[in-house]
Amino acid sequence: LKKQGSVGFLKPGVKPLGFMKGYYNFSQELGIAVTHSNIEVVCGSDVVFVAVKPHLVPLVLKEVTQHVTGRHMIVSVAAGVTLATLEELLPENSVAIRLMPNLPCLVQEGALLFARGSHAKQEDGALLRSLLHRCGLVEEGPEAWIDIHTGLSGSGVAFGAGRLLRDSGKHPAQLRSEVCTPGGTTIYGLHTLEQGGVRASTMSAVESATERARELGRKSTAGSRK
Repeated sequence: LKKQGSVGFLKPGVKPLGFMKGYYNFSQELGIAVTHSNIEVVCGSDVVFVAVKPHLVPLVLKEVTQHVTGRHMIVSVAAGVTLATLEELLPENSVAIRLMPNLPCLVQEGALLFARGSHAKQEDGALLRSLLHRCGLVEEGPEAWIDIHTGLSGSGVAFGAGRLLRDSGKHPAQLRSEVCTPGGTTIYGLHTLEQGGVRASTMSAVESATERARELGRKSTAGSRK
């Protein structure tokens, strides 16, 4: 197993902030260095989490790609951005992993699913597990499961998160806004909930969020080829 090394986050958004807090929650001293430079993050890190909105992934990776080397493991948490797209945007033979966390990582009760790219080895998956195990349950699966997990666990957590509501001390509306990216998977699911009864709509909401994740994947693939 390779040495853990340093970890960097490229401009984290909403959900990534959740598992970042979960990852560092066990430590009283965070010791996090903050910079406005994505290149500086990549050059100073071994494991790089790409934590930007899906439509920004091509732009961000284009900015840093010449600084990505064999020592790096690139972990994307962007919904719908496929491993094929990541590997197309990164240098040849880059180690890429696709990860979907969820908001309960804030209270270390998350459910995280990851899929390894064609050049990521088992030891890379083991390293990711060791980094994130304090956030909750971390499992590996085929990439086809990621979109389903996005709809069921990544977005679905916004549909009912009792412990998070209890422990965070935040108003439910604030928690909802923290996971609802305009045009994203969660807001599509919540919109479906508003259209009908809760029980039937919960099933439709998960389906809607899952399909939206797949749609984002198709768009990211098309965008990377332009």
